[in-house]
Amino acid sequence: MSEAPNQTQDQNRDEVPDVLVIGAGPAGTVAALRAADLGARTRLVTSSAFGGMAANDGPVPVRTLAHAARLMRNLRESEAYGIEAGPPLLDYSKLSARVRAVVGEVRAHSSLREQIDAAGVTVHENVGAARFEDPHTVTTANGMRLQADKIILCVGGTARPLDVPGFHLTSTHSAALALTSVPSSMLIIGGGATGLQVASIFHSFGSRVQVFERGARILSGEDADVSAAVAASFRNAGMTVRENFGTPLSFEKTTTGIRMNFSSQTKQESAEASLVVVAAGWIADTVKLNLPAAGLAPDDRGFIEIDEYLQTSTSHIYAAGDVTGRLMLVPQALQEGFVAATNAVLGPSLQLAKRVSLSAGFTDPEYASAGLTEAKAREHHDVLTATVHFDSTMRTIIDGRKSGFCKLVVDRKTANILGCQVVGERAVEIAQAAALAIVARMRVDQLARVPLAFPSYTGNLAYAAASAARQLELQVDWEAGNIDGLSSTGALAQLVRPTPSDSRPAGQRQK
Repeated sequence: MSEAPNQTQDQNRDEVPDVLVIGAGPAGTVAALRAADLGARTRLVTSSAFGGMAANDGPVPVRTLAHAARLMRNLRESEAYGIEAGPPLLDYSKLSARVRAVVGEVRAHSSLREQIDAAGVTVHENVGAARFEDPHTVTTANGMRLQADKIILCVGGTARPLDVPGFHLTSTHSAALALTSVPSSMLIIGGGATGLQVASIFHSFGSRVQVFERGARILSGEDADVSAAVAASFRNAGMTVRENFGTPLSFEKTTTGIRMNFSSQTKQESAEASLVVVAAGWIADTVKLNLPAAGLAPDDRGFIEIDEYLQTSTSHIYAAGDVTGRLMLVPQALQEGFVAATNAVLGPSLQLAKRVSLSAGFTDPEYASAGLTEAKAREHHDVLTATVHFDSTMRTIIDGRKSGFCKLVVDRKTANILGCQVVGERAVEIAQAAALAIVARMRVDQLARVPLAFPSYTGNLAYAAASAARQLELQVDWEAGNIDGLSSTGALAQLVRPTPSDSRPAGQRQK
């Protein structure tokens, strides 16, 4: 009697495929956990440490350094509040030790790692690069040979190199994070999220920073107003931000650092710094995988094509995360890992759900965006915008954080929120609250009625919503949100000065 259940379990177990997950970043860890939860015999292999780029040289160490930069900023400004602290002094060796400690603690105590171990996933760390020998067989640099019925590729991405003489003299963001001291000057090639975060952090630490962006504006994937505000803030802080700078021609060593020679329109110029960091794009980390042996042909940036089930052209191989070249953000990677593993074990049946995209940068000032940018929204909607500037709201004035804005992009027909863009203190938290409102399909008048705490940063979202509601001539019942007994019609006017809607696209308005 006691053996029957075990025999049944063994029979069921035999019907579940073996699953091999390559890569232990956000996508890979969720994929391994999901596969194991579905009963698959699951192995998770990673070339380096558990956690992938996100934990080891991406968001976790970057956010730790950004927190230190914010502490230094607050100390510099403390005298305005009667606190005599003196100029802050940075001991970079101690900060580096703190970064390593945080990374180690995240790896050791990650809830996903605990769940993976509890689910019985076999984890192989620091095995070196993985390589396909045939569609079902993978070998690793340290000599392991692994076979599986189903394989999920979550190898992530890596910085894109430049085909320029002297490129070997430059550094990546990873090398910048691993510095033992703060460089006196730094030249950042690339005005995307990674480059700007490095620039902002090391400027706060005392480096003289120059940012060079080949395109028309930094943060080209963000709303035009966000790009303009961040660029203006960087310049006001003393950084050089040069957009449309031209084309790098070469890098060469000098007695004090590295020089970049570049062409600018019809002339040649140069810029020099003690350290040059190239953050000019992201490619898939697939060069060493030997994908042709698995029947896969990546594109020119190494990304792997997948269908709506995250299945590759080789039916038993799935892919998730940065390696697909889609939205290369942690929340999307987590979702993709879950979907890929579900389909690998149960067969292709689950599609990726459409979600509100949210991007963010932990620069100073922060920036964040939820949903559609204004330009994207105007492609398919009749749009109005409502903007609240941080120099006119109480919490930002109290904290001395008056630089920035919160903008809502609203559909005129439905009054639904299509997008939200924020630059300034607590931008990420404000945008995340907006994302919840977008997912809930809240109209602006409904959002304006939410009695948010006062004075708070998230309250600016409600102010922008109330401004949009007034433009649409929607009635807002303020009884639930009265502040200090002020009348409904007068409260908002006394607290903020919202900017009226402008029908012209972002980037074409007078600043």
